[in-house]
Amino acid sequence: MPATTGDRPTGVVELSIGGMTCASCANRIERKLNKLEGVTATVNFATEKAKVTFPADLDPQALIAEVEKAGYTATLPEPPKDETPAEPDDLAPLRTRLIVSVVLAVPVVAMAMIPALQFTYWQWLSLTLAAPVVVYGGLPFHRATWTNLRHGTATMDTLVSLGTIAALGWSLWALFLGDAGMPGMTHGFDLTISRGDGSANIYLEAAAGVTAFILAGRYFEARSKRRAGAALRALLELGAKDVAVLRDGREVRIPIGELKTGDRFVVRPGEKIATDGVIEEGSSAVDASMLTGESVPVEVRPGDPVTGATVNAGGRLIVRATRVGSDTQLAQMARLVEEAQTGKAQVQRLADRISGVFVPIVIALSVATLGYWLGTGEGAEAAFTAAVAVLIIACPCALGLATPTALLVGTGRGAQLGILIKGPEVLESTRTIDTIVLDKTGTVTEGRMTLVGVHVAEGVAEEEALRLAGALEHASEHPIAQAIARGAAERVGDLPSPEDFANVEGLGVQGVVEGHAVLVGRPALLAEWSQHLPAGLTRALEDAQAAGRTAVTVGWDGQARAVLVVADAVKPTSAEAIRELRALGLTPVLLTGDNEAVARTVAAQVGIDEVIAEVLPTDKVDVIKRLQAEGKTVAMVGDGVNDAAALAQADLGLAMGTGTDVAIEAADLTLVRGDLRVAADAIRLSRRTLRTIKGNLFWAFAYNVAALPLAAAGLLNPMIAGAAMAFSSVFVVGNSLRLRRFR
Repeated sequence: MPATTGDRPTGVVELSIGGMTCASCANRIERKLNKLEGVTATVNFATEKAKVTFPADLDPQALIAEVEKAGYTATLPEPPKDETPAEPDDLAPLRTRLIVSVVLAVPVVAMAMIPALQFTYWQWLSLTLAAPVVVYGGLPFHRATWTNLRHGTATMDTLVSLGTIAALGWSLWALFLGDAGMPGMTHGFDLTISRGDGSANIYLEAAAGVTAFILAGRYFEARSKRRAGAALRALLELGAKDVAVLRDGREVRIPIGELKTGDRFVVRPGEKIATDGVIEEGSSAVDASMLTGESVPVEVRPGDPVTGATVNAGGRLIVRATRVGSDTQLAQMARLVEEAQTGKAQVQRLADRISGVFVPIVIALSVATLGYWLGTGEGAEAAFTAAVAVLIIACPCALGLATPTALLVGTGRGAQLGILIKGPEVLESTRTIDTIVLDKTGTVTEGRMTLVGVHVAEGVAEEEALRLAGALEHASEHPIAQAIARGAAERVGDLPSPEDFANVEGLGVQGVVEGHAVLVGRPALLAEWSQHLPAGLTRALEDAQAAGRTAVTVGWDGQARAVLVVADAVKPTSAEAIRELRALGLTPVLLTGDNEAVARTVAAQVGIDEVIAEVLPTDKVDVIKRLQAEGKTVAMVGDGVNDAAALAQADLGLAMGTGTDVAIEAADLTLVRGDLRVAADAIRLSRRTLRTIKGNLFWAFAYNVAALPLAAAGLLNPMIAGAAMAFSSVFVVGNSLRLRRFR
């Protein structure tokens, strides 16, 4: 969509980027694009998208060419298709690579570490099993290294590739030209620090083990990344798939893609409204809660606007389409979710940040070590042994495990507690949040209408009022009627069947129950039959309305006898959850599309001071942005489609698992149970997992960095380097497993 910057018109495009392996790749592409005159680009590694603002006179193909120059692929967005093709499983090749590598690497590591398994010629079996792991399993690392080398940069992939190839190359040299290939050769597990030529040692377990470990980390990372785009697919799937259009007085069912502005279409009770439009005939109640968060179904009649993907809860409607396709409110919300995801602050991994400095230093140190020992006349074997030891000890095996293992254990424990964590970026956010915005409907409240109060006139029994009103309302499809019928059945048991039931449009229902002429609905319905509310019931009605609740009047046998109060009830655990969130240092804010009175009542019940009410779905994102602009780090808890964009925009999005798929996909954390207390548990678990990851990263580097001088001095043969690396990996895994004890 064209815009203008200063005097110069600009365009905006979202490119799909391929070939990125870590956050430093995203940085490199971003720097390349931003060097072009007039171009502003942000590249999101998680969604593999680049959002680029560029001068209107610049061909978008020039942007693609610039990305390709950096060694990656870029494609322009494809026009939308009517048919959604089956999505390919792009994780399958990586999964196959991982399984093959693990199956082959396990026996190699076992034989190297356990002398009892070292039969005659075991070293040749090790080579047969390890070579495919390094060559086939490690291919993504070698390919990325080659691309990086061509562009004069290095990442952790470079270190993995050089380390594993060096270990394999040295092992081949030792087997074919040294003493390691002799029959009966064994690997004593000797951990002494001494100088040696290494010609009788092979390091295949280091090569195969590193490759398999880091592939495992890459796979789990890719799996969490893949879910990023699912929010948009889920949003767009919410809409109706086909629609009954009126053509020459007849109903014709057509795919939704063929619907045009101005077409008239039919919506039966229980059906989704196909697109945004205006009602021409009929009246009904429309359940718009998943789009607007409004807990009470909205009464609509001819001339009222309706929104696509909302549900017709009552009568038959004829609607004239006013907006179709990408102009509808649903499509605009999908766009908001996508923009919020693409623009989300990139949390670079510590490993990737350090790699820019650490990798070149290690390579330089390895080359310097080789040169030094050759220069001092120690011999090629000793020089190569020391140089390879430097590469192997620096090879980030524990580093590759630091994040995935803690994440696996943390997410596994979370799943047991009903908390689903999407990826490492999520954990960074939980540490810094200070404000938590709570959607009202379905999050703090039950999300459905419930009978919360029964007020009866003097001399009238509550049970009788409930039985008569419940029986009549049970015959109605209206959501408020259903709430009364459900509440009555729970309190008085089986309800009698009504006779002469009739729906009075826009006012309520009437009929005969057990010989009584019963009216249930608005006060105006009872007034038509000269049934006026006594003072006590009038007070109850006014109090309910002042609190933003829905009051339904009941009269029978010529007199107004009861007021039934219906509302979206607060969950019993919400007040305790707010106390727990405050204890974590968070300020709760209630955000809702509902009216101010309802919101204030709910907030007072649970102990929230700050309330933002009557907010449209698209404005929820603006509220989050405003809080962020005030310097707050914001978490958002929601459950509806209307919350999806705000969940994606927030620094931390938490979706109630009882909500819509769209909200769940757009969020960073999903709370499987509909209990707000789990939000506090989720934040505590996430913070603990982040602390574990940081501890893991520290120790992973500490082992490597402490041993580097020993390796460079030639005092650490690659076997000890491999053992130190294995020990650091075991330590990291053990540290991560402590998360299983989280309560």
